[in-house]
Amino acid sequence: MGWITNLAVYFVVWWITLFMVLPFGIQRDDDINVGNDRGAPRKSNIGLKLAINTLVALVVWGIIYLIYVYDLITFR
Repeated sequence: MGWITNLAVYFVVWWITLFMVLPFGIQRDDDINVGNDRGAPRKSNIGLKLAINTLVALVVWGIIYLIYVYDLITFR
């Protein structure tokens, strides 16, 4: 696997794991202002979630990379 393929696989894994990490720790806002959605979170903590997602994606990508390098699952 070349570096461009590795980068593409990491990119896809990062986006998939993002949708897995986004709902963690969400608390609904009880003080609803006019024009706000009732399901909007009180505090999103998006920076922390992006950092956690990057680490989770790195672990998942590492597992995929090891499977490829050691031919644990053959794709041929």
